[in-house]
This record gives sequence, C-alpha cells and structure tokens, in this order.
Amino acid sequence: MPLSTQSQQEDQQYVLVATLDNVRNLSNILKAITFKDHAIFNATQNGLKVTVEDSKCLQANAFIQADIFQEFVIKEDSVGFQVNLTVLLDCLTIFGGSTVPGVTTALRMCYSGYGFPLTLFLEEGGVVTVCKINTQEPEEPIDFDFCSTNVTNKVILQSDSLREAFSELDMTSEILQITMSPSEPFFRLSTFGNSGNAHYDYPKDSDMMELFQCTKTQTNRYKMSLLKPSTKALALSCKVSVRTDSRGFLSLQYLVRNDDGQICFVEYYCSPDEEVNDE
Repeated sequence: MPLSTQSQQEDQQYVLVATLDNVRNLSNILKAITFKDHAIFNATQNGLKVTVEDSKCLQANAFIQADIFQEFVIKEDSVGFQVNLTVLLDCLTIFGGSTVPGVTTALRMCYSGYGFPLTLFLEEGGVVTVCKINTQEPEEPIDFDFCSTNVTNKVILQSDSLREAFSELDMTSEILQITMSPSEPFFRLSTFGNSGNAHYDYPKDSDMMELFQCTKTQTNRYKMSLLKPSTKALALSCKVSVRTDSRGFLSLQYLVRNDDGQICFVEYYCSPDEEVNDE
C-alpha cells in the first residue's frame, strides 16, 4: 500500500500516526456521533476516543480500539485536539465512500502536536489525496459522573427490537419516557404525541432481551430531540445496553461491528428532562 511507504524520518515529526486499510472503519463510527460540528479527539495507547456534546445535556463517545488500526503509533501518554467533525467526515469520504466489493479507501492520519493541523493521506486505486484540517485546543468534556456503582437498572437488547420500537412510537412526542422495573412492565418505552399516548413493553424473558438487571422501579423522561442523534448509532449496532443510575441519567451503549467484523462501541449519555414520581 503506497501510504505505508512513507519514510520513518517523516514519521518522527508526528506524535500520532494511525493507518487503516479501509477508511469506512473510522468514518462509519464517526457518523454515529455527528450531531454537532466539533469533536474532541483523545488518543491513548488503548486507541481513539471521540467526544461530541450538546448543551451539557447530551454526550456521545465513540471508541475505536488501537487494534482496529493497521498501525497505531502514539509518542505521548495522551494526545488531544478538537477538530470540525463535519469537515473531517467530508475529507474521509472524499472518494465517495465506495461500497463496491474489493474497492476500499486507505487512510493514514497524522498529527504533529499542539497548533498543527490534522493531516490525512487518503489513497484509492493509486490516487492519493492529502487533506489538512485545522485543529483547536480541546475543551474539557463534561463529566457526567456515570459510574457502574450507581447504576440501578440495566438491560441489554438486540438492536433490531429497539429499532422496531422507535419505528412504532410517536416521534412527534417531545419526550421519551423510560420505565424500568423488577416487576411488570419490566422495560417500557412511552411517548405522548399528536396521535395520543403510546407504550412499547418488553417482557424480561423476551428473546430480544439478553440481560435484565433491575433493582428498583424508575420512570424518567428524556427530551426526544436529545435522543434522536443516538438513532444513528442504533442503525449501525447489533446490541444496545440501556442503563440508568440513581439520578435518572441515561447511558445507551451500542455495540457496532465494522466492515471487518471488529467490535467498536458508541456510548450516549443523556440527562433526565424532569422528575417523574415512581408509581
């Protein structure tokens, strides 16, 4: 691959070098969190974490493990920068994001450190395009303080069943109400839209339910406008973990398989819209 033949001398100027034989393994996962222009990139030895936020109420994180990349070299404990995600995706799909079997776009992504642009070398069919995207100093992501010790309820579902639910619920509703309970209705999604109230229930022994761990009855409401971006991740995923903590904060963790069958994760955190008394 031509991109892998760059000299070691050139590589020495970079604090981060990541290469992919198939750029879709990065672009597809980034599309799942694209709802604001800017994204915070944080690279460590473990891989790449990309964060997008909206008004301190919603945070999306995409995790691309180091072993997803054909090459992943980082010369510092962590490397962080902020970049325009819309521009980055335009560059990553500059060859049209071909889905033709056997035709892939290769990527070599390089970053020299603070103040330098993010440099992308993209190659398809012997044609190489170089893109340089301005970077900014990364803002500190919001700490939603969502830790497993405070999780009160958790279910793992096959994504198909959640996609079906979203297709049947009334999306004109301003809020989505989630009820999780050790007793019936176990796991219920409710909307209150133009066509009236709608409920979608999952029995805890449903074939679609891979895990059911609920310790107390919780009913929380979330703004539909905040949850809609997460449907991009839902469309790509095969499983989804739904968790709520003692404050009613929501975590949606999506398991996504890339074109090569490797697993990546996308996680959305959402703050509750308003308190609803437990029934």
